[in-house]
Amino acid sequence: MTIDPGAIPNFGPQQPPQGPPPIIKPDAKLIGDLFEQVGIKYGTDDEGDTVASWPGFRLYAMFRGEAKELFAIRAFYERAYPLEEKQELLDVIDEWNRDSLWPKVYTHTNEEGVLRLVGESQMVVPQGVNVDFFVGSVMNWVQASIGFHSWLAERLGLEVEVDSVGQGDDDDSDDDGDSGDSED
Repeated sequence: MTIDPGAIPNFGPQQPPQGPPPIIKPDAKLIGDLFEQVGIKYGTDDEGDTVASWPGFRLYAMFRGEAKELFAIRAFYERAYPLEEKQELLDVIDEWNRDSLWPKVYTHTNEEGVLRLVGESQMVVPQGVNVDFFVGSVMNWVQASIGFHSWLAERLGLEVEVDSVGQGDDDDSDDDGDSGDSED
């Protein structure tokens, strides 16, 4: 009895990969599609930035530059801090920035003297970017922004209500994402 080698099932890849994933020029539509795919509720603000809200912070996905070559994720954390506590807060965020890749966090004091935190991650994409790398980076940055919020609450002994990529039960969020109070 002979065995036909073609009759032996092949459980490996059916076809060899057809080269690297495509290079894309990311835009707000891609961000929206990605957020929809993972179940993140989002809207668009007056500047065309994609906005997603969680209890305690808003996350903006934005493209800047003449050719929209700079992509950034910025998280604006809502908790206000007294100016007298700025040095203590700087010590805490220095610890985060030293131990974590992203987001890089800094303080922002508005015209009324309200001190808040902002987290930011950026990528320059002048000629485009590998789609897998871009999607992976965006999702890591979103998750890291959520992680910072939880880490800070634990570090400062504050209560926090944030699900992983889920957005909790934020029923009072704006569906269009227009907060009217952009800090940019």
